[in-house]
Amino acid sequence: MKAVVLAAGEGRRMRPLTWTRPKAMLPMAGKPILEHLLLNLREAGIRDLIFVVGYFADKVREHFERGERWDARIEYVLQKRQLGTADALRQVRELLREEVFLVINGDVIVGAEDIRRMIEGKPPLVGLHRGSPREEAGFAEVRGDKVLRIWEKTEVRTPLVNTGVYLLNREIFDAIEKIDLSPRGEYELTDALQILAQDGKLRWIEIEKWSDFSYPWDLLGGNELLLENIQAEILGEVEEGAIIRGKVRIGRGTIVRAGSYIIGPVLIGENCEIGPNCFIRPFTSIGDNCHIGAACEVKNSIIMRGTKIPHLNYVGDSIIGEDCNLGAGTKIANLRLDGRNVKVQGRDTRRKLGAIIGDKVKTGINVTINAGTLIGPETLIGPGISVSGVIEPNSKIL
Repeated sequence: MKAVVLAAGEGRRMRPLTWTRPKAMLPMAGKPILEHLLLNLREAGIRDLIFVVGYFADKVREHFERGERWDARIEYVLQKRQLGTADALRQVRELLREEVFLVINGDVIVGAEDIRRMIEGKPPLVGLHRGSPREEAGFAEVRGDKVLRIWEKTEVRTPLVNTGVYLLNREIFDAIEKIDLSPRGEYELTDALQILAQDGKLRWIEIEKWSDFSYPWDLLGGNELLLENIQAEILGEVEEGAIIRGKVRIGRGTIVRAGSYIIGPVLIGENCEIGPNCFIRPFTSIGDNCHIGAACEVKNSIIMRGTKIPHLNYVGDSIIGEDCNLGAGTKIANLRLDGRNVKVQGRDTRRKLGAIIGDKVKTGINVTINAGTLIGPETLIGPGISVSGVIEPNSKIL
């Protein structure tokens, strides 16, 4: 069976991280969301994939190529204009010869066993999850095993959330031709599915292991869940005097210098320099070619590849993009003084949230970054400055 993976969207709510990559390529536990999904698809027995790409399509192609590294076969279809999920699926109509196929959003993670049960079903079939309602989700109303209504991002709330996983046949393409643009200006796959539901054809199956990611801070929760399942492995060098506790994975070419203290679960990529005398706390994921230096503390954070945190820095509950450099003494606050949830643009997030920083941001010495700050890519922040709120890309704060 083939799987059509919809990975063309930007994910605007994920800015500033998606200014420079599609949402599906945001990393957690050392891999993009889309790679975690691919591995679960492969475990479920699906190796033939069609990736529908669009926004920063080259990022997806460069990472996955033809899929040989994962023992998979990947074809690519370009959605030139991001006009919604139904339009994305429409792009593969001529390429997809199979009568029955899986369709799945590329920015979610679904358990392999759930995928296996899904593909054993009878199309058309939608995967629904019993979970906490979120305003960004789609919802469904059911009776028995049939779906009566399915909504996408409306004010309607039900106990069943649409997971973005579908087992379909070619009948879906006829339904897509009957729908109009939604109020959001997109062709919604759920509108086409609603036509099948009205004809009494659409059924559902419960998806148990499912994670979606609407806002940057959602990645921290996903990172925590994924790191809980890593296996300890040290492929780099750990100097005498460094202390490793718990499940810690260290990549090839990485050196952990004396005096460093690491408490797992922690994942450190390849060719990194860690320490001396730094403290890396649980649920931290560090990409390849990073430097965490002397007297630095990092906890519960995602540090993307090529980033330098070299001197006297504190980073907690934060996401830092690629090729950033924090000047000596740069510190990120991650807790409000009143103990309430950190707010970002008026929205409640987590009790502890530091900063969300885009690619190639540089700070001078003794910069302080307030809890919940969003910093756009290629921003320069001068010495001794305190920043908060939303900072647009390419800003210079001197």
